[in-house]
Amino acid sequence: MKTVLNIIWLVLSGFWLFLGYMLAGVIMCVLIVTIPWGIASFRIARYALWPFGREVVQKPTAGVWSFLGNIIWFVLAGIWLAIAHIVSGIALCITIIGIPLGIADFKMVPISLAPLGKEIVET
Repeated sequence: MKTVLNIIWLVLSGFWLFLGYMLAGVIMCVLIVTIPWGIASFRIARYALWPFGREVVQKPTAGVWSFLGNIIWFVLAGIWLAIAHIVSGIALCITIIGIPLGIADFKMVPISLAPLGKEIVET
């Protein structure tokens, strides 16, 4: 079932969200100072491409630097990626078949706003 949901997700919204995260990652890596945010963006891009069967958990070693980094991420890219998730989730929820995908899209909003200090694990 996870594979079927992932394939439908990939076709309807996953690929476009993946491209958004990859673009944010490339922009962040161009500036030398923001490379950690670029790496986080690439990590989330893989999650946005194939989300079912994975979940986001808090890293136990995340500290104040993750919090401060998330503030910078929020301003530079997080708000735009969160808006993309919300718009995509609303569009997916229009149909009955898309409701589980829309809910999954809404669950990705917190990690799009604050990716540092989080880890993506298999369920």
